[in-house]
Amino acid sequence: MTDSPGRTSPGSSPSEETDKAAETAEAIEATEAAQEGRPAQWAQEQPPPGDWSTSAQGPPRQRRSTGERARARTGPGPSHGAGGGVPGPQGPQAGWQQAGRPQWGRPQAPQPGVIPLRPLQAGEIVEGAVRTMRIHWRAVLGISLTVAVGTQAVATVVDRLWDRGTPELDPLGGATPETPQELVEAIGNGLGGIGVAWLLSLVGSITAAALLTVIVSRAVLGRPVTAREAWRSARPQLGRMAGLMVLVPVLLIGVFAVGIVWGLLAAAAGAEQAGMSLTAVGGLAAMVVATWLWIRYSLAAPALMLEKQGVAAAMQRSAKLVRGAWWRVFGIQLISILITALVALMAQTVVVVFDVFIHGTGDQSVADATDWASLIEIGIAAVVSSALTLPVSAGMTALLYMDQRIRRESLDVELARSAGEGK
Repeated sequence: MTDSPGRTSPGSSPSEETDKAAETAEAIEATEAAQEGRPAQWAQEQPPPGDWSTSAQGPPRQRRSTGERARARTGPGPSHGAGGGVPGPQGPQAGWQQAGRPQWGRPQAPQPGVIPLRPLQAGEIVEGAVRTMRIHWRAVLGISLTVAVGTQAVATVVDRLWDRGTPELDPLGGATPETPQELVEAIGNGLGGIGVAWLLSLVGSITAAALLTVIVSRAVLGRPVTAREAWRSARPQLGRMAGLMVLVPVLLIGVFAVGIVWGLLAAAAGAEQAGMSLTAVGGLAAMVVATWLWIRYSLAAPALMLEKQGVAAAMQRSAKLVRGAWWRVFGIQLISILITALVALMAQTVVVVFDVFIHGTGDQSVADATDWASLIEIGIAAVVSSALTLPVSAGMTALLYMDQRIRRESLDVELARSAGEGK
């Protein structure tokens, strides 16, 4: 292989080339000194005695370094560019970049698993969640499919039996409520079905979030994990996880209740117009407060699972990690919601197209919309959507928790140490 300016030979480095040039220069200087009868360590021209300060004729001639004399005699070395300049930002760094090597002084972060152990960007958090699902697909899809099929099967049965057995729960006959009293009655009558659906969703969310958080924590370290191992590790924390999953929604619902109760009371007292306006304003203010609280405690679940803390301690831990980074956490959680909604919309679209292809585009009655076939089709769409979105949302939340700890507590050092010890 022939060397060209700006590149080094495969078997040497820039420091080795400089040392060789220095040794050559010293040998040449020693030879010239022996021929002229002077000490090798002295330059050929000595400065005159007296004042060395700068004169009007310019600065005094200074002794060049060994490396400069070597470059003057031998010409541009292999660490120079094509123009023969001195080493600098355009010198050895440029040559090594052209050779496809990393820059000096910028070591890359270790990556034993699905993410590099350094502060992450939003796209890297999404990529890490998807990569976890792709690498550990057996455990991830096994958990998400089991949870989705179990909860959706029960929800479909309850929906069908509830709709057939309690038709009196729809006193409005499908009409839109026109007064606050009708709205309150409709909400109260529908709480039964909503409560059952929420309870089933809560059970599935608790189980999926707990198990998938464990899998993501192992995937960051590059360690394999099975669904059975994830269950064994998460089982002691499931009770606390259930408490957290109940407390946070109840807190958010309480905020909404406090925001709209005053308008509903005013409407019930007879001031319907003022009550509706007060309800709208209170609901908007409650939405803002509830969103702030949701982001504040959004990292409590991974903190509870990975730090083995209680419910209150996990919520305090989440508030500490989110403090000062609320908007960043909000943006990443919003991306997670958008991905979930997009996948759910795609799954429902596929089911609708399939239903139109099978049954045609004719009008269906309201009763047909709640028969077993339609409910099963809706359930299949929900299962596919949940199986794909649960790992992404849980993975993004767990990785966001780790990223905040890396930024604030240098967790990357501990993770790198743990990954090294596990090998």
